[in-house]
Amino acid sequence: MILVTGASGTLGRPLTRLLAEAGADVHGLSRRTRAPEDGVTWHKGDLRTGEGLDAALAGAETVVHCASEPLRMKRDLPAARLLIDAARRQGAPHLIYISIVGVDKIPYRYYMTKYAVERLIEGSGLPYTILRTTQFHTLPYMALDAVTKVPGVIALPKGLRDQPIDVGEVAERLAELALAGGPARRVDDMGGPEVLTAEEMARAYLKARGLRRPVRVPLPLPGRAGRGFREGHHLAPGHAVGRRTWQEFLDERHPRP
Repeated sequence: MILVTGASGTLGRPLTRLLAEAGADVHGLSRRTRAPEDGVTWHKGDLRTGEGLDAALAGAETVVHCASEPLRMKRDLPAARLLIDAARRQGAPHLIYISIVGVDKIPYRYYMTKYAVERLIEGSGLPYTILRTTQFHTLPYMALDAVTKVPGVIALPKGLRDQPIDVGEVAERLAELALAGGPARRVDDMGGPEVLTAEEMARAYLKARGLRRPVRVPLPLPGRAGRGFREGHHLAPGHAVGRRTWQEFLDERHPRP
């Protein structure tokens, strides 16, 4: 039995599908009641309160923790504590955690929270595996979608680069780790196939959408976090194992007639 938290999210949904296709006994955690679907058995449980976690974890051999709230990041660490406490009560299953490249080097609030969860898991006494990846394609896409809604010049941070990776490929790696069974502690980072500047990504995005907007990169990101991003601590050029490029992602989102 494999339990996935955040099973209905951007990463959880392709992960549960892959696990079900592989013949695993897949269970998903949700804050609302759901009927079984596509080979997934759903459990109602709340990582904010701990309600329902013991029942959801009963019999689980592996837990893949994908649930996260970037806009409410203060919830992630208490949620991880509740999950770990419930896991200890239910036989100490293998806990797999998805994290982000650079969380230990960039003092950005969400990254600091993710790193705190990593350390909590490492000290939990549970068998664990932690996978760090670069950002999914969907994040810069959503950011560019937001800035293009504002008329005028598109202003981007100077010196910012990204190495976007396909969420489906991350799901494949997590499924592989879950099906392997045994804990591996920190596994190799996973990065997208290419490192691009923010300007390169923006221009490709505008072209894919058929938009004409001036792009400027006037100022660097401020502070220590900004310096960490400019220095590339969120990149993994030595682990560029992803296959799907930014352009391929855009072409699929905006097919040409």
